[in-house]
Amino acid sequence: MSNWIPLWLHKLSSPPTFYRFAGTLRPWAMALAVLFGVIALYGGLVLAPADYQQGDAYRIIFIHVPCAWMSMFVYGVMGVSSLIALVWRIKLAEVVAMESAPIGAAFTFITLVTGSLWGKPMWGTWWTWDARLTSELVLLFLYLGVIGLYHAFEDRRQGARAAAFLALIGIINVPIVHFSVNWWNTLHQGSTVKLFGPSKIAWDMLWPLLAMTLATKFYYVASLFHRARTDLLALEGGKDWVRQIAEDEARK
Repeated sequence: MSNWIPLWLHKLSSPPTFYRFAGTLRPWAMALAVLFGVIALYGGLVLAPADYQQGDAYRIIFIHVPCAWMSMFVYGVMGVSSLIALVWRIKLAEVVAMESAPIGAAFTFITLVTGSLWGKPMWGTWWTWDARLTSELVLLFLYLGVIGLYHAFEDRRQGARAAAFLALIGIINVPIVHFSVNWWNTLHQGSTVKLFGPSKIAWDMLWPLLAMTLATKFYYVASLFHRARTDLLALEGGKDWVRQIAEDEARK
């Protein structure tokens, strides 16, 4: 087993192998994302009861909370991939890290926008320099910084290494985002969904939230596979396996 895992990882990190692997799984991931998304929206917007304090305004959580979780999750993936890219110089790790950044930035932007829409009726303001909101905004700036630094270099691999270093520095902000409501006085409510122990949310509201979380996870996988495949073709242009793909497409 100890020998099988490195061999498996080594084979998967090969650009042509990953290209085929991602191409096979991407349609399934997108289909599951749509399926769980539809189920979650129906459960959250139609079946779930109104909140006794917030009324129907709380329903924005079915978008806001999963996107907030994904903003941190994607940065975690980007950070791990960046570490692998810097230490072992694996091209696929660079691709995964750099192509995760725009997706994570989109999730973070949606989190901030939906949070503002939710905050107006709940707090009476669109924005406040709350610890959770501010650290989430910093997370967006980190994503944008990684994207900008990556594209600032003519040599894409050199740009990826520079951006990976920035991503690693910024990883410290992820636990700050997560634990900010516990470390500081904040208007933002604490965690209501717990992995260990009972969650502080009714099951009728919890299951659509979890379904939407699965939808965002599958969407991330599908989107990452699509972006990574496109990027690999650009990076590996001129290689035999890329020419073979071009020839196969021309015959169709």
